[in-house]
Amino acid sequence: MTPMKEDYLKMIFELGGVSGKVSNKQLSLSLDIAAASVTEMINKLVEERLVSHTPYAGISLTKSGRKAAEELVRKHRLWECFLFEKLGYTLATVHQEAEKLEHALTPEMAKRLSAMLGEPRYCPHGGVIPDANGHYLQQSRVTLGTLDVGQSGHIERVIDEVSLIDYTVKIDLRLDDEFTVTAKTLDAVIIKLARTGKELAVDADRADHIFVEL
Repeated sequence: MTPMKEDYLKMIFELGGVSGKVSNKQLSLSLDIAAASVTEMINKLVEERLVSHTPYAGISLTKSGRKAAEELVRKHRLWECFLFEKLGYTLATVHQEAEKLEHALTPEMAKRLSAMLGEPRYCPHGGVIPDANGHYLQQSRVTLGTLDVGQSGHIERVIDEVSLIDYTVKIDLRLDDEFTVTAKTLDAVIIKLARTGKELAVDADRADHIFVEL
């Protein structure tokens, strides 16, 4: 399987394609890839029976696609934990390094790495890590961009994508930050952070890729 196909499977998993449907638009925005290219790749993944696609409804992982995605996500996020916790990499740099390392991790190595790290359940960006049997906790599918003014919650995770991670680091938005939505515009979601007491404008498109728990 090519690295690009692997990236698609991981992102479909990330966006909820295990139990729900993911749109071409979501994939295009999350992977920063043109819509036409997304359609072409999805057709290939359908032919390989890794995903199913229902027109106007969305994309979901098949049984074999889910298994492949879970294994890929497990390897990738274990490396992220190792790089962040043991080697001192920053949140903004672990993703790219883990992309290179995940392909060299065998199931036995993954088992040992997980044990050494204390069997982590989440990566540094808040995403779940499936165990060796494919078990993991379900996470919220509510995004910051869908909240109304006055609603409160905390940041649960961000999509594991380089530009988004860089953005959250730049604006100092952290995992587990508690917030209240104070305003919304066409371009931004304005939130007040409990940690700083200050208001923060989060780009509207990026807010749709930041998941929260109410």
